[in-house]
Amino acid sequence: MEKSFGTTGGQGALESFFHMGERGSSVGTELRAGVTTFLAMAYIIAVNPALLSAAGIPMGAGVTATCIGAGVMTILMGIFANRPLACASGMGINAVVAFTLTGLCNGDWHAAMAVVFIEGIVILALVLCGLREAIMDAIPASLRHAIAAGLGIFIALIGLINGAIVVNDESTLITMGAVTDPAYIVGMIAIFSTFVLYCLKVPGEILIGILIAVVAGIPLGVTTMPSGIVSPLDFSTFGAPFMVDEQGVMGIAKVVMSPVLLMFVFSLMMSDFFDTMGTAFAVAKQGDFLTKDGRVEDIRPILVVDSAAAAAGGLMGASSITTFVESASGAADGGRTGLTSVTTGVLFIVAAFFSPLIAVVSTPATAGALVLVGYLMMDQVQFIDWTSKLDGLPAFVTVIGIPLTYSISTGIGLGFITYVVVSVATGNVKKVKPLMWVAAAAFLVSFLIS
Repeated sequence: MEKSFGTTGGQGALESFFHMGERGSSVGTELRAGVTTFLAMAYIIAVNPALLSAAGIPMGAGVTATCIGAGVMTILMGIFANRPLACASGMGINAVVAFTLTGLCNGDWHAAMAVVFIEGIVILALVLCGLREAIMDAIPASLRHAIAAGLGIFIALIGLINGAIVVNDESTLITMGAVTDPAYIVGMIAIFSTFVLYCLKVPGEILIGILIAVVAGIPLGVTTMPSGIVSPLDFSTFGAPFMVDEQGVMGIAKVVMSPVLLMFVFSLMMSDFFDTMGTAFAVAKQGDFLTKDGRVEDIRPILVVDSAAAAAGGLMGASSITTFVESASGAADGGRTGLTSVTTGVLFIVAAFFSPLIAVVSTPATAGALVLVGYLMMDQVQFIDWTSKLDGLPAFVTVIGIPLTYSISTGIGLGFITYVVVSVATGNVKKVKPLMWVAAAAFLVSFLIS
């Protein structure tokens, strides 16, 4: 009786905090969705430290910063926002830190992390004063739906690239990969096993599809056996912006004294600002917290945690930590509350100690999860009035801009600018809210200086 009471009491406490029943979910579903999200994001544990090593950050320290940063901020997202969103070091910005920012800082990666830290503080201030949320509210409904649809294609494209099904080509930019490539085979197994399970309405189809692909990859050499079990933690990057160089100058001081680096703060802010907005739309669609007019419910706490995560990433030396679009895979697997995020976050912290084991989940194994999520998001196009030039043209530019530029923020920016231009051309200037003018102008400046 005592054991039963404890279990019931524990589930009751989780229910009162996360409100799973109210959202049509359960503890089991949330835990499974958390594992699904973690597996879809696990590649960052290897990729981010590898990129940051080019900036001079030791691999061990990079792994620790990546895992602990993702774990802590994802748990905070689950607790404060209570939505199935997960955070980790953002792809793209980590490459900028490694190959551009560090060079501008004369090889001092501490200063590069200070740029990220300052950017996070600035964007957090914008959220707290209500500007970031106000800009989201100023976006026309047609563009909100277009962003979600564009994200769907983008997510599917990432999945196809992960599975070596879409590869680089010098003549056509991209083409289909070689069908004899083991990574291609595993990617196809991941996609079609996930599709079949989805059609058969098998619970946890996304997670099962990943696991099937991992097993299939063993004889093909795609799934590699772990080189070890436990890896030591290295916290030497923590506090990077406030570390000093040989001359005794703090990284953050170098940024404050450099107009060029301060301009990079603005560029990173634009990327972070709108990447998260697009990701929130994508996950909200799968997690049933996107309203009929395309608004994300309870967006403020999501934006607060995401902005704080950017600053935390710079502080820990993990690059900018941001909300991951792969979170949509967990939401598609039934995740509806912050318990999904807490589960994912705990797994990231555990992975800091067992990163060699996590490496067995190859990127081709996640292809099915991402392609299915992309499909599920495409229904947003039905809510766009394609017969209207003011709605249809900017929406079209946004939908194709996000995947074709391989950048959420760039695609959104192109859509914003197009909306303003078309509104002038069609005599609908009064329909453009003031903050849309501001956002479009900011994007134009960002494109010109990038």
